[in-house]
Amino acid sequence: MSWMERKEIKVAVLDLYDGHANQGMRCIEEIVREWAHQHDHSYSYQVFNVRQELVVPDTSFDVYISSGGPGSPLDTEGEAWDNLYMDWLQKMDQWNKNPENHAKKHVFFICHSFQLACRHYGVGVVCKRKSTSFGVFPIHRLHDGELESVLNGMRDPFYAVDSRDYQVITPNHKRLREMGAKILAIEKHRPHVPYERAIMSIRFTDEFIGTQFHPEADAIGMSMYLQREDKKAGVIENHGEAKWQSMVEQLQDPEKIMWTYQHILPNFLNLAVGSLVEA
Repeated sequence: MSWMERKEIKVAVLDLYDGHANQGMRCIEEIVREWAHQHDHSYSYQVFNVRQELVVPDTSFDVYISSGGPGSPLDTEGEAWDNLYMDWLQKMDQWNKNPENHAKKHVFFICHSFQLACRHYGVGVVCKRKSTSFGVFPIHRLHDGELESVLNGMRDPFYAVDSRDYQVITPNHKRLREMGAKILAIEKHRPHVPYERAIMSIRFTDEFIGTQFHPEADAIGMSMYLQREDKKAGVIENHGEAKWQSMVEQLQDPEKIMWTYQHILPNFLNLAVGSLVEA
């Protein structure tokens, strides 16, 4: 049954947080709810706790969003949940490649999920960073990013919340060409350090796209998070008081975090549902 026959859009969210407290899942749900209300869409919303409950969605959903999460995207290779996730990813890919399936399955990969997808497709080197990246940082669009509809309305640079110990670097251009994949954005230029700039967004296929940053992060949630005494102390201990103060100030700028929040995932939802209408 198509979504038009159901009169609702079915959204599946893959939760990779492994039970860790986070703001990401709340933010994703709020973006979907706000988007559906704005466009007068009825929708259903189901969360799949992949790592703790070993569950993934089937192919009956219209839109899929795969969350960030803690830990290494390398060390879990071969674990039950990781194998299940990769099987699911391959199944989504096979569905989209089948010409008989006119309604394609659009997937958005966030941070940890993005790193897993990059590992799966072999489009770059997934490795540990020298130090944790945590804060509000500028992201630079490349030529293909200028043409990407999910990044419509984004400036260059645009700003996003980054929180990761791992990264994707050294793009495999041969593999990218074979897939028809495009690198859309890279991290800020840091001429004072001798490190390669990380890949921050890739269009893997016509239906699969991901970001290494957190497009779902909202200013209110991040501000509350940073104001908690334990989190404030942790940020200051690990990154210094200037970093904490800088993050608090940048969260108040409507053209930074909230601009990203209001554009990227809503653009993805517009594209995904637009393709369903065409199908």
